[in-house]
Amino acid sequence: MLSVLLDTHILVWWQSDQGRLSKAQTRSLMEVEAGHASAAISDITLWEAALLVDRGRLQIDGSLDIWLDEIQSHPCLTVLPISAAVAPESARLGRDFPKDPADRIIAATARCHGLRLMTADENIRRWGKVPVI
Repeated sequence: MLSVLLDTHILVWWQSDQGRLSKAQTRSLMEVEAGHASAAISDITLWEAALLVDRGRLQIDGSLDIWLDEIQSHPCLTVLPISAAVAPESARLGRDFPKDPADRIIAATARCHGLRLMTADENIRRWGKVPVI
């Protein structure tokens, strides 16, 4: 059973800079790693991560293709698609939700799957219409 959806920056921090995670996020991810909880990412997170690497905002060891494949096949993660439910939900989030299309897809994915969104994005956290950790 899935319990949390990781925002793109949370996935990156979990993989490379765990010191940036909050205590609650670290605890939750430890539960995931121990097999007591499960985690997912939206498939748009793979795209965002690829752009971060391509634009030099994220450094990785080795090839981008291999790194993304490792994320996609990570035993603790499920990659959730942009579905016929997620797409319209992303359009219905309202004018008070941040305009970034990837953030809209990620929040809509969490809402459609009944997941808590693990994010440090203060705009999303203040929005208050998706459970966050």
